[in-house]
Amino acid sequence: MPLKTLHLTNSWHATSGGVATFYRALMEAANQRGHLIRLVVPGASDRVEEAGACARIYYVKAPHAPLNSEYRMIYPTQFVPPGSPVQKILAAERPDLVEICDKYTLNYVGALLRRGLLHAVNFRPVVVGLSCERMDVSFQTYLGRVPLSRAFCAAYVKWLYFPFFDHHIANSEYTAGELRLASRGQMILRNTWVRPMGVDLHHFSPARKSREAQHSLRKKCGGTDDSVLLLYAGRLAPEKNLALLFEVFARLVRDAHRDYRLLIAGDGIERSHWEAFCASHAPGRALFLGHIQDPDELACLLANADAFVHPNPREPFGIAPLEAMASGLPLVAPHRGGVGSYANSENAWIAAPDPESFASAIKALLGDECETIRRARNALRTAAEFGWEKVAVSFLDLYAEIYRAAGAGSDALPSPDFSSTLARGMRLAFSRGVSQSAETIFRLASTLFWPSGS
Repeated sequence: MPLKTLHLTNSWHATSGGVATFYRALMEAANQRGHLIRLVVPGASDRVEEAGACARIYYVKAPHAPLNSEYRMIYPTQFVPPGSPVQKILAAERPDLVEICDKYTLNYVGALLRRGLLHAVNFRPVVVGLSCERMDVSFQTYLGRVPLSRAFCAAYVKWLYFPFFDHHIANSEYTAGELRLASRGQMILRNTWVRPMGVDLHHFSPARKSREAQHSLRKKCGGTDDSVLLLYAGRLAPEKNLALLFEVFARLVRDAHRDYRLLIAGDGIERSHWEAFCASHAPGRALFLGHIQDPDELACLLANADAFVHPNPREPFGIAPLEAMASGLPLVAPHRGGVGSYANSENAWIAAPDPESFASAIKALLGDECETIRRARNALRTAAEFGWEKVAVSFLDLYAEIYRAAGAGSDALPSPDFSSTLARGMRLAFSRGVSQSAETIFRLASTLFWPSGS
């Protein structure tokens, strides 16, 4: 029988987002391999989408997320009660391995599956946590610098996220950083693998570059053939640190020697704010294109701009900057964060995340054509190592190895990037006491509020 994996995430947007891009690529690879894959995501209504011979997407009706209304969130009411949608899906599909990409609500599914506390699920799948963001960064982005927030996030990840899974996967060393801290002093051994995201090398290519396309693009944004086209592609959301992008642009438009234009490909809850900012600080110089649905149109845009500006120093991985590199477009990016998984001073322009440093980096790449060509060639070689065909297959292989090891023993596991250390003495006793108390409370609450068969 082919391996069947089921993946749950709240980080799903039908038209954009790195997690959605990843799962679409994963389903395509699964269809080619004959690997059965099921994806459970929040939606406006309950429905099922067949995504190929081996892939299926379940949409579970869910309300909008409280801090970003463009996303929806599956809450415990949709997976704890008997007869709830997620329990029905799990019982019907009986996956061999369940992967959960969420730190806020769906992580509890991991704990419930490991403890056998979901009424309709009478089997024990391997449970894996996929980390595609850092909780401490998300917390600070949306709630600000709340006192003791760092300590709260560290404690939450240590006790209410990390131990809820059999194993972990992170999309970059940067993202894995908070898992490393959480892995110290756990009750049982857990392994973590770092696996990068990827890029579509078929769509994103410098072969799409042409003088006609460049001329058309400059004309579209009101520029001339001498205008410099800066590009940002991604969501217009608080976690993207867009203030840096627009402050850099406002600084550059004051330069009398060059005509700078900014193209923004993407949409989000901050769009109206930054449109107003550009109207005030750079009138007529910025063009908001909205989300670009057609991948060919986006690929053409990336191949024919002059520089890609990625402002986020806390990016978990960053698929869009990698797409720019695959397109032959010079990349300006911060010197820290997940972008460092592939971008460095040999294939991109790396700068401190402040307006002066970013503006200087942009001017440097425009002022040295030979160096720009050299780094662009290096960038193409780098991007070639991250093609989705290779990356998605590496995930499918890892799932298969983790599942086989569940029956054969831990010696059969592929070598992890790091493993947890075990608690000792009073700390171990305390941890076990907390775990047993939490399970007892859940069983009692489940019996009182959602009795079996109700």
